[in-house]
Amino acid sequence: MVHYSTTVDRAFAALADPTRRAVLEQLGAGSATISELAEPFGMSLTGMKKHVRLLEEAELVTTEKVGRVRRCMLTPYAFEGISTWLQRLDRFAQVVERTKGER
Repeated sequence: MVHYSTTVDRAFAALADPTRRAVLEQLGAGSATISELAEPFGMSLTGMKKHVRLLEEAELVTTEKVGRVRRCMLTPYAFEGISTWLQRLDRFAQVVERTKGER
């Protein structure tokens, strides 16, 4: 059985939520505060903090506290593990495609 790192497992679990995917897209344009991330969703700061905490645990996002404000940014190279896994999946799909109809 193939074993994947817990980081990849946590990343996919974090990506399962559409709000967290949207947060990552927003952070792709640059860093943002928790308030800035929460605003488009009409979400409480507490609710957004929970999403950001899960993204941090998945090592997709880092945060930095500056005074009373927490600034969030994408973690450099965070998506390498996910990209590697998706490349494996693509190779598997190619094998399936090549072997269609060989029964």
